[in-house]
Amino acid sequence: MQATIRTIGSTVRLFFHDCFVDGCDGSVLITSTAGNTAERDAPDNLSLAFEGFETVRSAKAAVEAACPDQVSCTDVLAIATRDAIALSGGPFFPVELGRLDGMRSSASNVAGKLPQPNNTLSELVAIFKSNGLNMSDMVALSAAHSVGLAHCSKFSDRLYRYNPPSQPTDPTLNEKYAAFLKGKCPDGGPDMMVLMDQATPALFDNQYYRNLQDGGGLLASDELLYTDNRTRPTVDSLAASTPDFYKAFADAIVKLGRVGVKSGGKGNIRKQCDVFN
Repeated sequence: MQATIRTIGSTVRLFFHDCFVDGCDGSVLITSTAGNTAERDAPDNLSLAFEGFETVRSAKAAVEAACPDQVSCTDVLAIATRDAIALSGGPFFPVELGRLDGMRSSASNVAGKLPQPNNTLSELVAIFKSNGLNMSDMVALSAAHSVGLAHCSKFSDRLYRYNPPSQPTDPTLNEKYAAFLKGKCPDGGPDMMVLMDQATPALFDNQYYRNLQDGGGLLASDELLYTDNRTRPTVDSLAASTPDFYKAFADAIVKLGRVGVKSGGKGNIRKQCDVFN
């Protein structure tokens, strides 16, 4: 089951990381060369899992066999993301098509453009706003953490170095959950991976928000959505209604898919997703 969760989560995460850096243009898919360090090798992207890239590669190969030079890698990634969400119990939403693949990919463009686990809420809001997304969109899209896994290093400071020495563990963490995480991620131990949602790990659902209400957000940036009064009402609303969650998430991810779309001479349709034509 964990392999399936990893594939779903990694595909969705790949779409987010692509769109947040210079728009939805498939630039995160490009492999580095001797003369260019591409986006995927930037420090913030090194944890992107192989399964996401492989999902897009295999889907693009199938599309090219049937309809060569017609569908961009960017659109393939968008469709794969929608299908991963729907197949794991999330909403099925229309995918707007016609994006072209970008013609550049540089690791130097990534810094500061992706949300980080230790961001303040204001910092997170600013990152989403720079992509045309508002605070409600941000809360809705954060439910992407309903599936997938995270490395211990992304949250270990919450367990052992929150406010040492008097308060090593983040007090917003549910005590039982904190103890469970310490068992999975001993201080100084290997950088293992932990399920983002222990309750319904293979389902894309609004359990994510109920976890936040119970102090069960894995990343500090997750739990922040509940502890900050600016976003708590939205968390409560989405936790209470699956239809409202489905609509909010679908609307927000369609908006995300419009960010920085390339057209005309600014893009093309790659024959192979990890190399430029």
